Amino acid sequence: MASLLHEELVLLNYQADNAETLLKELATILQQQGYVKDSYIQAILAREKEFPTGLNTPGVKLAMPHAAPKHVYKEAILVAKLAQPVMFKEMGNSGKDVEASLIFMLAVQDPKNHLDALSKLMSIFSQKEKLLEVYNTVDKKRLIEKLNAVLN
Repeated sequence: MASLLHEELVLLNYQADNAETLLKELATILQQQGYVKDSYIQAILAREKEFPTGLNTPGVKLAMPHAAPKHVYKEAILVAKLAQPVMFKEMGNSGKDVEASLIFMLAVQDPKNHLDALSKLMSIFSQKEKLLEVYNTVDKKRLIEKLNAVLN
């Protein structure tokens, strides 16, 4: 899992007005860094509309947007800590809103790795203290270390 986290993909105090703009900007960062294909941007927007990724997690609300593996060149997780929450729809199509402050955008090629990454991340999300610890970290290297400590 350590190889999925990179300093250039950890964004602190990121500013966005809404979920669609945020998704476009974060997907563009992945694309410009060579992690995903041009098609990833539209794929992530389309997937988010059909299968929302907002999670009402304890402590810090978050979203975990992702697109199909065919849009990915190399695997990564972009982590964005938002300056102000952005409204996402709740996972599971409840129709409820989630004020997400933390974004984990997944770019995974292998479906098995995709499920492994999701399940490992979900284990963090159920732990309020761990999630708050991740969210309150202000140094990119420390944030990666804390995530790796939970993921590995």
